[in-house]
Amino acid sequence: MTPEDGRPPSTAAQMLAAAAALGVARLDAQLLLLHVLARPSGDRAWLLAHDADILADNVWPAFSSLCTRRMTGEPVAYLVGEKEFHGLGLQVDARVLVPRPDTETLVEWALRLLQGRTSPRVVDLGTGSGAIALAIQHARPDAKVTAIDRSPDALAVARGNAQRLGLAVRFAEADWLEGAGTDLDLVVSNPPYVAAGDPHLVALRHEPSSALVSGADGLDDIRRIVEAAPGHLSKGGWLLLEHGYDQAASVRALLARRGFADVQSRDDLAGIARCSGGIWRSVK
Repeated sequence: MTPEDGRPPSTAAQMLAAAAALGVARLDAQLLLLHVLARPSGDRAWLLAHDADILADNVWPAFSSLCTRRMTGEPVAYLVGEKEFHGLGLQVDARVLVPRPDTETLVEWALRLLQGRTSPRVVDLGTGSGAIALAIQHARPDAKVTAIDRSPDALAVARGNAQRLGLAVRFAEADWLEGAGTDLDLVVSNPPYVAAGDPHLVALRHEPSSALVSGADGLDDIRRIVEAAPGHLSKGGWLLLEHGYDQAASVRALLARRGFADVQSRDDLAGIARCSGGIWRSVK
């Protein structure tokens, strides 16, 4: 990973070329280099404008170390300590899953359903970094949003994000809907939904398995949420769930069997049915 003369790379162009030779994706390398340079993640134009500048001697060792970690599969978000989600800059680390852009589909659906509801009561189950709860609270300051997680480590990350962003989300340590209250307008969740033994787990080995795996078919936690949610929803309240790329039909069937109406799914950025939900109209 050094130029032909044997000296360490000293310019941004040389460092990015060395990272590419190692196999690091260009965007990842740019984000890592900006992090080392203490520049904003959106400042890639600066790298282009200054690609021939000689950088400080300590830049290359730090950048090279991050590139090596990236090649072991460690997420860029963990390496730089942050991830943008729905326009919010969230701090993340190995205590929580990295928020995915596809989960914004769930947030957008939730916000549409909340239109016309005054001071809606919303619960986000398995909040992790707080991404969904914080995005909803940011878009709907009047909402009463509670974020629940059974992991105290995850809640510490989420609380930190809420404090830094100045968002008044309430937090609770609980197992799914325990202590969630009643008469909720919306329950939303991105729960674990990966099947135990799924080959994709290898690529996710740096993220907490407890937030990923849910039984032999990946639906154990979704079953629990679907079963319990009617006892907490108001009449006309909605349950929205993110799930795996091949689980939409199964989740819709679970919702319909439990008595939810208007059961439907929404596609993610790739056109794959990624979240499903339904409205509770039955008498409890």
